[in-house]
Amino acid sequence: MLNQRKVMSFLCFKHNKLFQPIALYSTKVLPQIKKTGSLSTPKTPSSSSHTETRKPVIPANCRFIYPEFLPDPKPEWRNPVREKLERLDMLDRRTQIEIPEFYVGSVIAVTSSDPHSAGKVSRFLGICILREKCGLRTRFILRNVIDKQGLEISYDMYDPTIQKIEVLRLEKRLDDRLLYLRDALPEYSTFDINMEPEIREEGAAVPINDIKVRLRPRPWLEKWERQNLRGISNIDEYLTDKRRRTAKDHEKPWEKYDLMKQYRSTIPEEHQKEIYSEVYARIHQTDLERQKNKRKRSFVNPTKLA
Repeated sequence: MLNQRKVMSFLCFKHNKLFQPIALYSTKVLPQIKKTGSLSTPKTPSSSSHTETRKPVIPANCRFIYPEFLPDPKPEWRNPVREKLERLDMLDRRTQIEIPEFYVGSVIAVTSSDPHSAGKVSRFLGICILREKCGLRTRFILRNVIDKQGLEISYDMYDPTIQKIEVLRLEKRLDDRLLYLRDALPEYSTFDINMEPEIREEGAAVPINDIKVRLRPRPWLEKWERQNLRGISNIDEYLTDKRRRTAKDHEKPWEKYDLMKQYRSTIPEEHQKEIYSEVYARIHQTDLERQKNKRKRSFVNPTKLA
């Protein structure tokens, strides 16, 4: 028995010298180890728990449709925290009421709560002659001639008393401000209160109304001859030689070449993209939900035949 053990130990010693151990290496990637020490299974791209949501493409004319989301370009009025909070408030307000696309020159009807009117609700229809300011201070002015009397109402776009905004005619004009309609003939500002909305094809370009108004004789509220307006046809009829010379002296043709003035009066394009990438996704989602709810309301369950 003792001799057998010696022989076995001798063979083992001999084999260890003849056959050296071979190390084998694997090219397979080991699973990652969590902090807790347990092995985690590798993630597969086909897992249903990680579905990537596709962000909507920001349209090129977004800054014309939603200009109020851009802050004031004056550096002394800039405050990033306030601007961020204002944008969140504006988005929350848009979930409560539909604010459609409109421009200066569009015909709009606004329904708002009024404690002094019958039914506590008032509705005013008119042409938009001004849209200005930014953020929660954005406002627009509507003008209409009713019973031969010119009426104007200024609305804050994000005023909580506004219940409904309807765009009856979506169009643009030749000028960004139509305040000269105050001195124009009344037919250019007269619209029927019971006007029906004009149907426009979805995705069609916004038309530009190239109509030119005629002004009444002087006196005027402003010196329109100094503002380089394209929407007035008879402004030269009421100008004397002295007024023409004065208007020419006040011209500033070099301003269109002033790059620093353009830079100070606008928001950089990189900042605009950053703002609209943050805002447009939520606006697009709100519009989709609103369209879905409209389809649900328009659906009528079929009744059983008798």
